[in-house]
Amino acid sequence: MFSPLNSILGWLSNDLAIDLGTANTLVYMKGKGIVLREPSVVAIRKDARANRVLAVGKEAKMMVGRTPGNIVATRPIKDGVIADFEVTEAMLRYFIKKVHNQVEKRAVKESAESAGAREIYLIEEPMAAAIGAGLPITEPRANMIVDIGGGTTEVAVISLAGIVYSKSVRVAGDKMDEAILQYIKRKHNLAIGERTAEVIKTTIGDVMPEEPYENMDIKGRDLVSGVPKTLTINSAEIRSAISEQVDAIIDAVKMALELTPPELSADIVDQGIVLTGGGALLRNLDKRLNKETGLPIIIAEDPLSSVVLGSGAALDNIDILKEVKINW
Repeated sequence: MFSPLNSILGWLSNDLAIDLGTANTLVYMKGKGIVLREPSVVAIRKDARANRVLAVGKEAKMMVGRTPGNIVATRPIKDGVIADFEVTEAMLRYFIKKVHNQVEKRAVKESAESAGAREIYLIEEPMAAAIGAGLPITEPRANMIVDIGGGTTEVAVISLAGIVYSKSVRVAGDKMDEAILQYIKRKHNLAIGERTAEVIKTTIGDVMPEEPYENMDIKGRDLVSGVPKTLTINSAEIRSAISEQVDAIIDAVKMALELTPPELSADIVDQGIVLTGGGALLRNLDKRLNKETGLPIIIAEDPLSSVVLGSGAALDNIDILKEVKINW
């Protein structure tokens, strides 16, 4: 997946960097930093005449699993790629408008009237993540980045502002949520929603839990009786539920290490591997990767924001932007 950098004269005469993620969309405004962080979710009301966007972002995410038949809460980006262009466009329009509502209305009106002078740059997501994590991407040494988002995990080795190796696997936070949901359904005959599965992951998800295991009470619908039920689960169960997804990420990292040129491998031994994205916050994932690879594992200072911060940093430094942009 790519991160679009929009130099928008037609909207606000300000530069925006947008990290359009499967789980969340972040917007960076030059000179102001991150000005928006919202779930990549759109709620649509369907009727006989036309579909209408009802809510976007946080408000729409609150509707997931709670909507009546004529309202659908959807995520237009699946596994790191745009699955529904029309809904994605509506979502972006909403987010950009929301950002611009933070400034003087007159400036928005005047700049909107001059719409048309727009320039778009693309940089590859792991490159943006590496910049945002503060890695010295322009130096003649290897930097390894693992960006675990909602839809994809991007593994890359970067040197001299170029990507030496890159691999994208469609295993990340969403697949873990689904695995937790299915595990609880299969093991406990309890139906839960996507939001509950995500809360379980972020609350007691642990790659290497130790006794006494952390417990959590969850609520769902008993598949046998059909009535609501409360169940207690523990972190050992969640480790088991997400083990396939964690193993896939580790395998992707190992493959990257195997395919990295020998001259650069020594740099990775010294510098270690940097984790970014929401998945970097999965408890003890860094320890598991260290155990599997023997390399230092560093979690970025702000892993959820690394991509958009890197995109914003590229906007602030035109020389870096020229080096890392994709020609398209």
